[in-house]
Amino acid sequence: MSESRTAASADPEPSTAGSAPAGADRYSRQERFAPFGREGQRKLQTSHALIIGAGALGTGIAETLVRSGIGTITIADRDYVEWSNLQRQQLFAESDALQRTPKAIAAQNRLQQINSECIIHAHVLDIDGEALEELATDADIIMDATDNFDTRLIINDVAQKLGMPWIYGGCVGSYGITFTFIPGETPCLNCLLGTIPTGGDTCDTAGILPQAVQMVTAHQTAEAFKLLSGHKEALRGKLLSFDVWRNETTSISVAGAKKEDCPSCGKNREYPHLMASNRQKADVLCGRDTVQIRPARRTKLDLKSTAARLAATGDGMVESNPFLVSFDTGKHRMVIFGDGRALIHGTKDIPEARVLYHRYFG
Repeated sequence: MSESRTAASADPEPSTAGSAPAGADRYSRQERFAPFGREGQRKLQTSHALIIGAGALGTGIAETLVRSGIGTITIADRDYVEWSNLQRQQLFAESDALQRTPKAIAAQNRLQQINSECIIHAHVLDIDGEALEELATDADIIMDATDNFDTRLIINDVAQKLGMPWIYGGCVGSYGITFTFIPGETPCLNCLLGTIPTGGDTCDTAGILPQAVQMVTAHQTAEAFKLLSGHKEALRGKLLSFDVWRNETTSISVAGAKKEDCPSCGKNREYPHLMASNRQKADVLCGRDTVQIRPARRTKLDLKSTAARLAATGDGMVESNPFLVSFDTGKHRMVIFGDGRALIHGTKDIPEARVLYHRYFG
């Protein structure tokens, strides 16, 4: 594992639960859909989906797949639950926001209540190439539920390297977009960067309608059903975008966008977004007044002693749970995780965030 990986599994072992009560008709309604059928259900129950992100898209994707009877899901997310998440991130409760529970853990807890037969791995993790390759080793598909193209390009390179399909999804305001990438067959994300919008509004600047989220997750999980049940011929094959407020839908063929010289999927592949030089150690989070700081070397903090040390400074209010410590000075709120990664709220200035990080966390 490289030094730039800044994460640790919050629950490296799958969750366990008691045996579910007998109920042969649990999945009968989707089995009765002839193109899917019992064979599709059998294949779904032996499948493993890796979901990157546990926000609006990630929670919707995860709940649909778990309720449908997928065998295993792995969820990776770097953030924790806040009040503004509750409007659209359907697996979370007010108690999760009060306790600042990491999203991956809160999602795992709720999903295990929904379907105790499903194996659920949760990782409080900031994704880089090496971490993603590890998580994807046993997966059949990668579901994109991120909020930034830096991470999506890492997903893209790992998927191309492993020959694994992945399903892109994004939404803001009333707009949504999705595409299914099949290595060796479709263009990759690097090929399509001139087609897919990569800048502009965010959820914090333009807001977001939950219906746009639900539409994207519906299309993403429908495509996942087709792939995991062995019906690749039913895939849409086009880039789909829509606006639920303006009642607009567009479907574009992008087959001609595949580039022979693409560094991610072309003849001479370099996987540029897996290179160490492309791994950021500090970045401003999408649409938020927050900087994330990742340590240069992996570490394992004693959160109890960290909380005690911060409380002893008298500079602010300290709260903690088994996964993180929150330190509020009034002007800034700093949240540090067990792997040494920190979110510095109240600034978009990276140098200022670094000063605060080193002042309080060493």
